[in-house]
Amino acid sequence: MTRKKYTWRHPSGRWYVRKQGVYFPIEAEAGTPEFDMLYWQILRGRATEARRSWALLIDELRKSEKWRNFSPRYRQDLEPVLLYLGERIGSKDVKLLRPVHIYQAMDANRSRTRFANYIPVAVSLLAELGKRKGWLDENPAKDIERAKVPEERRKPHLPWSDEAVAKMRQQSAGLPRLIFEIGLATVQRPSDWLRFTWGDYDGETLRITQSKTGARLKFPCTRALQVYLGALIESMEVAPPSDQTIIAREDGSSLTYHTMARVMRNERKRLDIEEFDLHGLRYRGVQELARAGCSDDEIASYSGHYQKSMIVKYAGEARKEMNAIRANRKRDKRGTNRA
Repeated sequence: MTRKKYTWRHPSGRWYVRKQGVYFPIEAEAGTPEFDMLYWQILRGRATEARRSWALLIDELRKSEKWRNFSPRYRQDLEPVLLYLGERIGSKDVKLLRPVHIYQAMDANRSRTRFANYIPVAVSLLAELGKRKGWLDENPAKDIERAKVPEERRKPHLPWSDEAVAKMRQQSAGLPRLIFEIGLATVQRPSDWLRFTWGDYDGETLRITQSKTGARLKFPCTRALQVYLGALIESMEVAPPSDQTIIAREDGSSLTYHTMARVMRNERKRLDIEEFDLHGLRYRGVQELARAGCSDDEIASYSGHYQKSMIVKYAGEARKEMNAIRANRKRDKRGTNRA
């Protein structure tokens, strides 16, 4: 490559354009037409945003019918990744992205594996849109290997024990207790607990459209939840607005998932039951339904599971325990008769 006057090469091998004392990176391989194009764009001050940029694809994806057809939960998972991509490559020409850049972005986010693995998912959605527009010939995210969750973070969610449930009901109050009762009673995913509004509650039942599956559910509340919500309403000076979330701050504003998780983490630490997390309440609820004699279909109508593998797993544990108790009673009865 013929050295251009204002280029400078970093010891790492990356090329920059030096302009008025500022170094601008050239996001292309040296010796390629893209390299020359970006060099002259930077010098002429026209490299702020490419005509065929990722920002344009992100904007078009958000306006597309495909985006509208995604479940609310899937859009919720993708949105922070799209913001991340917009900040880092939004102004770049789509043809300049290589698989190595995607791996670098994933490595930079390795502390949050789920987010890292959504990066190639989001890029792939955008790239396929770019291909349809004729901006790209290949999808740079194709065949990108997903990051693995570190072994120390692969701990299973433990269904809450009888002791942990008793501690929460005897020693907890306020917001942590409210979160606990809703989580245990509704058997929903923790992210959906925050979506229940007072308008969804009629004094006996709750309704929700699950964010992950889009399933519409209406189910009777447990007696414990009815009593707790009734006492909460009575303690209020005025009835809460129908669109106010049930799990809320003192001023009535909604909580974020991270705030809810922090509140419960602190409470579990105080009560020395840290091993039981938010998802464990959902599994405890499944076990309680199984112990009550509910079938898999009945539990699914409550929990909204489409695939019953998790129901089988956690309900199965409860059913084995119940079978063992019944077997022991039969054994004791037989032993008494023999005596």
